[in-house]
Amino acid sequence: MASMKVEAEQYGDRKVYSVAAFNRGVAGWLARLPTVWVEGEVTELRRQDRWQSVFFTLKDPGDGSCLPTSMPRGQFDALRLELGNGERVHVYGRPELFEARGELRLRALSIERFGLGDHLAALERLKQKLSAEGLFERGRPLPRFPRKVGLLTGNDAAAKRDVLTAITTRFPPAQVVVAETYVQGPRAAPALVTALQDLSAVAAVDVVVLARGGGSFEDLLPFSDERLVRAVASCPLPIVSAVGHEQDTPLTDLAADARASTPSLAARLVVPDADELRERLSQTRSRLHRAPLLLVERKRARLDGAYGRLRALSPRATLERGYSIVRDSGRIVRTGAELHEGTHVDVELGEGGFGAVVEETR
Repeated sequence: MASMKVEAEQYGDRKVYSVAAFNRGVAGWLARLPTVWVEGEVTELRRQDRWQSVFFTLKDPGDGSCLPTSMPRGQFDALRLELGNGERVHVYGRPELFEARGELRLRALSIERFGLGDHLAALERLKQKLSAEGLFERGRPLPRFPRKVGLLTGNDAAAKRDVLTAITTRFPPAQVVVAETYVQGPRAAPALVTALQDLSAVAAVDVVVLARGGGSFEDLLPFSDERLVRAVASCPLPIVSAVGHEQDTPLTDLAADARASTPSLAARLVVPDADELRERLSQTRSRLHRAPLLLVERKRARLDGAYGRLRALSPRATLERGYSIVRDSGRIVRTGAELHEGTHVDVELGEGGFGAVVEETR
């Protein structure tokens, strides 16, 4: 189908283009430019199975210049690069204009990894250094019934609300002490360190949740800052790190005692489930009311068993089976040699008895 012409309306001696015509003209001009290679760091990588394209931003590590980039999902997946935020790449493509929004972007045709980006390489060096010092070996148990939960977060209403809602929904009596500070930018790391120290000193706070919503690779860099990582590792209280999304792994995740990828999981880690507690208490109460009856029944059963064994072993039971007991002057006779002819004996039966005279012994 032939493309629409770029035409202007004539207003006297002035030619005026509509926005659509202007964008169409720029897009047509960009389409005539050659394909080029562009180098940059991958940030804000977004891929969904239901999307036809994969989107990310190429960032110049020198001055922070950014270039939105897209690539058909099938082509991106076929490369099998397993790219992550912060990696430096060479992208081969051509510029294009998304006419509906007037947005310039690079239409990627191929991508090649160009080694780790500056930030990623620095983080890897820091990670190895701190790991060698043993800062990632914490794993203290979290308190089962914390008196108070400390929440260290930014002034992002959504992130704070998600964590608070998850905690209070799971355990309504929970007391949460909230400390808000910078969580992004150059001032974030020292501010977070100070806020963590202050929050740890609050009376009755037994555990701290360090929370921040999702963001770009650069947005989460403060949570890999060496000052904050060391503060987390040395904190006297157990810490749950709930920073970013599942695919993000800031170094605070490694230094903390536990990691939560969602607010609901953070709540599950720091407070018990009230409904489960009530059910367990109900079951325990029921067992306590039944316990005395069960104890009496067990003791009665043991007594009945002992009575049955004693009765089976008693002389009376033996007599009832057809045996008898012979006594000579009250002494039980066990052998024939103990008697002689003419001796008077008493014979006891299962019911009654009689006297006898020995006529013969054998």
